[in-house]
Amino acid sequence: MPEYRGLTKDEEEVWFAYILFTRQLAAGMERQLAGSGVSGADYQMLAPLAEAGPSGMRARDLGRSAGWDRSRLAHQLRRMEERGLVNREPADNDARGVMVHLTEMGRAALRTASPGHLAWVRANFLDFLTPAERQLLIGLSRRVMDKLEPESRS
Repeated sequence: MPEYRGLTKDEEEVWFAYILFTRQLAAGMERQLAGSGVSGADYQMLAPLAEAGPSGMRARDLGRSAGWDRSRLAHQLRRMEERGLVNREPADNDARGVMVHLTEMGRAALRTASPGHLAWVRANFLDFLTPAERQLLIGLSRRVMDKLEPESRS
């Protein structure tokens, strides 16, 4: 059992500021996307699928890109498939693998959602950061994720 070590005032302030900051950003993003008929979870699937092009993406790679477990990914893809945004098919070279493809309806949904979403991201997040702060945030995020990545696999 690790030794109990409370947070200093400064540590507590930065931790709670981060928690509030990420919750408010996520909630604001969901509110902004709601008008387009695309949820934040939908967008997290649609954007990388659009980048992947006609060949699609392996479901496991799509799940990794979102940081999701297999169960959450399967449920989200099922809902999106029912709405006609994506389709799934067995991978050619792997009997257990699944390929996910963006449908025309999915492309249309992304085209509708993207302009407003990207403007919202810029106005409520990116415009507040200097180039140096952006690089600092990327570096910090990578360090934390490198530490957490082994934990997320267990």
